[in-house]
Amino acid sequence: MLPVDEITKLCYDHFRNLPKRGKPELGREWTLLAAVVEVRQKPKEKIEMKVVSLGTGTKCIGRAAMSPKGDILNDSHAEVIARRGCVRYLTEQLRLAVSGDKGSVFCSSEEMGKWKVQPDVSFVFFTSHTPCGDASIIPMVGSPSQVCPPVRPEGAEDIGSSAPKTALKRRAEEPEDQASKRPRPEGEGHQDLGRPDKGMKTGSPPQPEANQPGEDPCKPSDGEAHTGQPGDAEEQQAQDIHRTGAKCVPGETSDPKEPGAGYHSTGVLRVKPGRGQPTLSLSCSDKMARWTVLGLQGALLSHYIEEPIYFRAVVTGKCPYSQCAMQRALCKRVSQVTDLPAAFRVHTPELLQSSLEFSHSQPQTQHSHHSSKGRVSPCGAAISWCAVPEQPLDVTANGYKQGMTKKALGTPQARSLISKVELFHAFQTVVTSTPNTHLPASLRDKELQTYWDYKQAAGAYQQAWQQLRVQAFPSWPRSPRELLEFR
Repeated sequence: MLPVDEITKLCYDHFRNLPKRGKPELGREWTLLAAVVEVRQKPKEKIEMKVVSLGTGTKCIGRAAMSPKGDILNDSHAEVIARRGCVRYLTEQLRLAVSGDKGSVFCSSEEMGKWKVQPDVSFVFFTSHTPCGDASIIPMVGSPSQVCPPVRPEGAEDIGSSAPKTALKRRAEEPEDQASKRPRPEGEGHQDLGRPDKGMKTGSPPQPEANQPGEDPCKPSDGEAHTGQPGDAEEQQAQDIHRTGAKCVPGETSDPKEPGAGYHSTGVLRVKPGRGQPTLSLSCSDKMARWTVLGLQGALLSHYIEEPIYFRAVVTGKCPYSQCAMQRALCKRVSQVTDLPAAFRVHTPELLQSSLEFSHSQPQTQHSHHSSKGRVSPCGAAISWCAVPEQPLDVTANGYKQGMTKKALGTPQARSLISKVELFHAFQTVVTSTPNTHLPASLRDKELQTYWDYKQAAGAYQQAWQQLRVQAFPSWPRSPRELLEFR
């Protein structure tokens, strides 16, 4: 069994030790945190864990702001930032491996040009809150207007506390006919007060959502055994759900928007919320469900890696949580996918929750807020840190490096180090470091030039993605090709 609170504390401590730049202002700004933890565990030896990637952020850009140069971060939600930072870390580890460094997490495979993760290494994904979208459509328990009581900081020792996990449920969005009685949560009805411009869209901490009218897949039917997971009894009693600003994509079942628990549809693809120009960014629930089949490494690294890299577990910090909703969103939607290429499979990560809450969460920020500081708002910056030797820290706003002038936008100096083009260039460094005789077959004797070319040449990955799309996610929007033809 993984030490859940120890993993959580490791991530919180790592964030605390980062420089102040990009962090939320205490008592006024909130953010979300996600991280990838590398776990090394040999038989009969003590488990070793370290953070290899960490991300914060709540925003994404609108469609009009997307760049054909691949030089802007379209999605700056914490989970996406953390995964992209992990890809950067793995790319550097792969470069070390092909250069003969024995300290890499990769070791050579029997297949020429292929590598595999060391047998004692696995990866755990941590998120301080349930992923936005389907995983956050959960029953509401307790008073929606309940003021959040004090909670111990993430480093506190009383892990065995008997405080109920539901004590800090997020305030739900009010029905529209009561919208004037209380301010809505961030991302649902007011203008963004963060530093980034209006092109950035805010995603509230996943505000748990709802189910199809008359259906509640999270509620056990008569005679069905309870799982014993926290919240089972609560789910049966819930008369309402936490709501989300994420919108159903065209082609999916739309939200009924009926009162109470019938407000949302469940199990559908959603795009992250935005006002004005819509976004093309799928919810974090949808992206994480995709990773359970395709792996976290992406198309480029799959050229070199013998089999996909799947997260061993997903750990969620203390927040409104439903085990059933997490299983539905991340696992059940893709559980029936078949006919995948060799090495690809439907992987079910262990789903765990910690008792420790992130000190910069929205409820904690609201609790410590003073009226003299103005309105509570999401932090405008996104932080990326990963375990690489050069420039591990990368702070962005509006999809570009924080602090860039308008004149500098579009230049290499303004790019995030985890933008598509920068990750592509890092991958090309791996290719050029590989002797021609040791190139993987998918890259040997090929005239590949653009980012699109390299992605499409990853045949097995593209086949797996096609099967996943056809069988589970037929409404998943396709990225315009013109946004992927950079070099």
